[in-house]
Amino acid sequence: MSQNDRDQKYWKANLSLVRNCLIVWAVVAFGFAIILRPLLSGIQFGGTDLGFWFAQQGSIIVFLALIFFYAWRMNKLDRDFGVEE
Repeated sequence: MSQNDRDQKYWKANLSLVRNCLIVWAVVAFGFAIILRPLLSGIQFGGTDLGFWFAQQGSIIVFLALIFFYAWRMNKLDRDFGVEE
């Protein structure tokens, strides 16, 4: 495998990881908190309805989890392609 092929695979894997993280973030932040809020309003979670919880706390918790997941996956990806620091 040439250096150019490896670089393209690394970049493609990086973009795939970013795309997947953004999809999860969008589903939680916009899907659960805004679009699906009427469906989730009857479900109680932490003393409030689940749609409100996602809008106020759940999307932030998921966002923080995505940051740590992204860092962990990028470190693994860097090691796999031999570009770690």
